[in-house]
Amino acid sequence: MSISKSPNINYLWSNLLIEEFVRNGLDYCCISPGSRSAPLTVAAALNPKMKTFVHFDERGEGFHALGYSSATGKPSIVITTSGSALGNLFPAIIEASKKKIPLIILTADRPPELRFTGANQTIDQVKIFGDYVRWSFDMPTPTQDIPAEFILTTVDQAIHRSMGELKGPVHLNCMFREPLEPSPSKENFTRYLKHIQTWQKSKKVYTHYTTANPTLSNDDLLNVTSQINAIKRGIIVVGKIAKKDRLSVLKLSEKLGWPIFPDITSGLRVGIDHKNIIPYFDQILLSTSAKKQITCDGVLHLGGRITSKRWYQFVEQKSPKQYIMVLNHPLRNDPLHNVTMRLQAPVGKLCDSICTKLKKKKKPTLLSNLQKLSQSISFKPSIPRLISQLIPKDTGLFLSSSLPIREMDMFADHKGEETMIGSNRGASGIDGTIASACGFSQGLNKRVTLLIGDLAFLYDLNSLAMLKDLKNPMTIIVVNNNGGGIFRNLPISEYKDVFEQYFITPHNLQFDSTAHLFNLDHVLITDIKALTKNYPKSFEKKTSTIFEIKTP
Repeated sequence: MSISKSPNINYLWSNLLIEEFVRNGLDYCCISPGSRSAPLTVAAALNPKMKTFVHFDERGEGFHALGYSSATGKPSIVITTSGSALGNLFPAIIEASKKKIPLIILTADRPPELRFTGANQTIDQVKIFGDYVRWSFDMPTPTQDIPAEFILTTVDQAIHRSMGELKGPVHLNCMFREPLEPSPSKENFTRYLKHIQTWQKSKKVYTHYTTANPTLSNDDLLNVTSQINAIKRGIIVVGKIAKKDRLSVLKLSEKLGWPIFPDITSGLRVGIDHKNIIPYFDQILLSTSAKKQITCDGVLHLGGRITSKRWYQFVEQKSPKQYIMVLNHPLRNDPLHNVTMRLQAPVGKLCDSICTKLKKKKKPTLLSNLQKLSQSISFKPSIPRLISQLIPKDTGLFLSSSLPIREMDMFADHKGEETMIGSNRGASGIDGTIASACGFSQGLNKRVTLLIGDLAFLYDLNSLAMLKDLKNPMTIIVVNNNGGGIFRNLPISEYKDVFEQYFITPHNLQFDSTAHLFNLDHVLITDIKALTKNYPKSFEKKTSTIFEIKTP
């Protein structure tokens, strides 16, 4: 639909919104059906450069958008109608906020005269997401009394806020009066659009924003260098970092002779075989005798939070004198309150900057001891280890929170194929996992394996409907241990009178009929040999497959 030929003012504003998003490079829009949001939906559907994904459930839609943005690094757009639809987006918005993932939320709303009147499907939507969004704005009802430039600059500001120093979700609440359908009006928009004629004739954004890159002063670099030089037995622990930063981290570890403890989300845990990487550090920290061999007086923590609980227990026990943390955002990431120096900078650039200034360390005994310990660990066949060994090159892996990501962190074979790994480890909830994996697959434009527990699977059954619309089939591996198995590892498991009913919550279900309902292949796996045989075959199929593994 041409902007200048929009049938009415609602559609003119909506077309301007969507077109400016497209010009900023935002070309993926997740839509849930609704009446009040019709102008936004039609504008997105008819823009030739906008790709759309439609799902009936707003909760799943939000997580799908989250997964897509996680894979691409740029905001996807979410469109919902008014009322309780917004509330269903909240879990995904919380996760996006915690993980610093950019999202643009466009919600339709009633006009001012219907607010607080008891009008149907009307709630207070203004700033409904509180501090979990980076910016929220209540768009006025479309009118020619407000200049068209306002719409374009609002879009550009929203994207800038979403992609700024602290990336995250942004909320534009869009009020519409009827008509909501694209019925033609008698309004003439020629004079109204006169002031943006230059923009209409070009393909450029209206307001071009630049983002300042944080740089450390020479004094800061000298300070951190001197502190690292003073550490005799150091460890580099690596959370989630950008792919472009990995080589810089490896070079820094070589200069220092320090071991690297890589989290499963770091990109250094699987598919990277380097002598300084200790892939099974989590297993080592399980052993009391092994921990006694690790004397550490300093830590350099690069990137996000670590999955391993043992790591934080180890740090709390050893209390290293120096704990230096490097993150590319200003938020505190210090649950033990032991960080002695906090640097806000891109991880790779910082590593490169200090590498040339550091002293070459003598042959470190800590590194050689940890290498021997890691190499001495033997493994029994397990689901996550097998997946890490068999997952094909150029595919993705999405891990549910709770046990799947923890077990992959512990047991994954570091010699497996390098693969893009996604997870919802911001708030670490189990909700929306299937939807997030679907969005992750769309963003990567690759086949994805999802490793998920049975409760997380049940929690997001609606999102199985998304699989039919994916570009690439998905392989879902459901570990069905009939409830919340992770609770068996917690102290509450000792309280037998309440434990089984209120924490394990056994469901006594299996998922063959679920697969049939959504027209998916289902394979019941009874042992590791069967998974070894059937998992690679799923990548030859043109339909998505659910492997259900029943475990004690």
